[in-house]
Amino acid sequence: MDEVIRTGVPLEIKRKGYIVKIVVEKPKSKLANLKKHDCVVGELEDLVNLKMPHWEGEPELGEL
Repeated sequence: MDEVIRTGVPLEIKRKGYIVKIVVEKPKSKLANLKKHDCVVGELEDLVNLKMPHWEGEPELGEL
């Protein structure tokens, strides 16, 4: 198995009429498991020119 890891060449073993392959598989990035979500409702281009008011902290309870 160390040779398969070192060379990257798969190893085939015949046993009881079956062929078993030992191959090197590169680990996947954890980010590759993420699924794409549609989280923007509307047109993405509308976000480019979106103006946000300046945030000045949490309002006091009396201002609600």
